[in-house]
Formats: sequence, C-alpha cells, structure tokens
Amino acid sequence: MKRTIVSACLLAACLPAAAQLYKWVDKDGRVTYSDRPPPAAQSKQLDFGPLGSPAAAKSAIDKDKDLEKNRLEARKKEQAAEDKARKAQVDEENCKRARAYLQTVTAGGRIATYDEKGERTLLTDEQIEQERVKAQKAVDESCKSS
Repeated sequence: MKRTIVSACLLAACLPAAAQLYKWVDKDGRVTYSDRPPPAAQSKQLDFGPLGSPAAAKSAIDKDKDLEKNRLEARKKEQAAEDKARKAQVDEENCKRARAYLQTVTAGGRIATYDEKGERTLLTDEQIEQERVKAQKAVDESCKSS
C-alpha cells in the first residue's frame, strides 16, 4: 500500500514538469530563445503551458464559439438596422400617399369613385367631407415621426 502511494506521488510530481522558455536580446541585438535563463541579462519568461492539453484545446474551442457568437450578433444587428431602414422608407411613402390624398380631397372640386360594376360615380359634399376626415386621420397616423 505504501509503495502504491509513493508511486502515485512520484508520478503526480513528474506530470506538471514543463520546460520554461526564456527570450532575450543579446549585446549584438539578436533575439535568443532558450530553456535556460541568460547569464546576467534581462529576459522574459515565456509560458506556453502544456501543448495539446485538453485545457488548451478547450480554450481554443471556446474562443471559436465566442467568435461565432459575435459574428451572429453582428449579423442580427445588421439585419435589424436594415429592417428599421426599410420600415422607415415604407412609412415615408405611406405618409406621402396619405398627404397627396388629403390634398386631393381638400382641393375642392368633384371627386369620382368607381362602384362594384365599374361605373364612375361622383361623391356628394357629405361624402367628400367624410373622405377628408378619413384622409386627415390617415395623415395623422402615417406621418407621426415626420
């Protein structure tokens, strides 16, 4: 039992042993990489972690997922902006049509419509006033933001 525990401890102590990598610039200006620290020089210790470890692979997968998530969010924002612009354009066109119809109804004169048989009939003054009220409501609703 003691041998098993000692063997497990020795094995556990050997696993995390990872080589350190140092980077420094020598007196000639050359960049040098080594597994030993430079003699009497400033160096930067580089830590790559265990290559091919599940943690490294997981972080790369997580980064990829985050990148895809960000792309999807950007596409959604772009689509929402396009939809908003398209809706604004349709609203503007509806407002122009409603104002044009109101102009037609309030300009005076006779207004003709067509019945179910396709025959042209002139509106009476009361019908024109009713159409003017409807047209004014349409302008008020269609041109809220304008």
